[in-house]
Amino acid sequence: MCTLSARAMRKLAPLLAGFALLALVASSAIAQYPTHPVTMVVPFSAGGPTDTIARIIAEGMTRSLGQTVVVENTTGAGGSIGVSRVVRAAPDGYLIGIGHLGTHVFNGAIYPLQYDLLRDLSPVAMIASNPQLIVSKNAVPAKNLKELVAWVKANQDKVSSGTGGSGTPSHISGVYFQNATGTKFVIVHYRGSGPAMQDLIGGHIDLGFEQTANALPHVRSGKMKAYAVTSKTRSAAAPDIPTVDEAGLPGFYMSVWHGIWAPKGTPKAVVAKLNAAIKESLADPAVRKRLADLGQDIPTPEQQTPEALGTHHKAEIEKWWPIIKAAGIKAE
Repeated sequence: MCTLSARAMRKLAPLLAGFALLALVASSAIAQYPTHPVTMVVPFSAGGPTDTIARIIAEGMTRSLGQTVVVENTTGAGGSIGVSRVVRAAPDGYLIGIGHLGTHVFNGAIYPLQYDLLRDLSPVAMIASNPQLIVSKNAVPAKNLKELVAWVKANQDKVSSGTGGSGTPSHISGVYFQNATGTKFVIVHYRGSGPAMQDLIGGHIDLGFEQTANALPHVRSGKMKAYAVTSKTRSAAAPDIPTVDEAGLPGFYMSVWHGIWAPKGTPKAVVAKLNAAIKESLADPAVRKRLADLGQDIPTPEQQTPEALGTHHKAEIEKWWPIIKAAGIKAE
């Protein structure tokens, strides 16, 4: 057995003491976290749905953490530039990022990312979800989802569906619907969901697969028809609209959910503090009302854990990547 001499031990002593001091300092920093403001990266421009949700959550987290949570917008490449900023950040809990189905699932199959969506991020919490509505222009004669599928099959050479752009949830939902129903129709891409909804209202296209928050006001005003919500349970924002299971297309689930991530390697104790702050925010009646007014469904406390987000994130990648790749969907 090799043993160190007394002289070697004397030389190592300062180094070992230094390591011990560093460990103590690191442990103390984690225990005191946070000691200064936390930055939350939004990978889209200010004023959009993700930015709005981020600012609502950030306000609640600020109260809980005792430090300001500052929202910063880092845009480009479908949100991947903002996510990359989080991936490259120091894993100390002072820079985190919000994202959704598009940035943290779809982009991995659409863009040549320089990071791994599962391995290079630490999940913190699921914060909201917004299922889609299957909608049509008012002139479509179908009265329910089964009749809509039959109508599309009978007229599929003439039917069109609008999207908010290539690779967006509305686009991928259209492909998913074709696969699930054995139908075909023309998919028309617009520069955003707003123009697509306007052309649907105007009768220039026939179908749409749009987030409840975006489509519901038009359904309520009688400008378009809604057939089903793409979730297992009815949306709190639209309790009168049946689920796809109830309407005859079981398992056709699509929800634009939002979560928060930290860089890989962020200490578990720091992630736990962030998660606790998010949970406290989501339990606040004022926060819940503001999110509900946006058409967002709030996950249960069991769904808000880092582990639950990690599991859901992985399952969504396994579900959507094969569909996207089989359809040859690429970023434009």
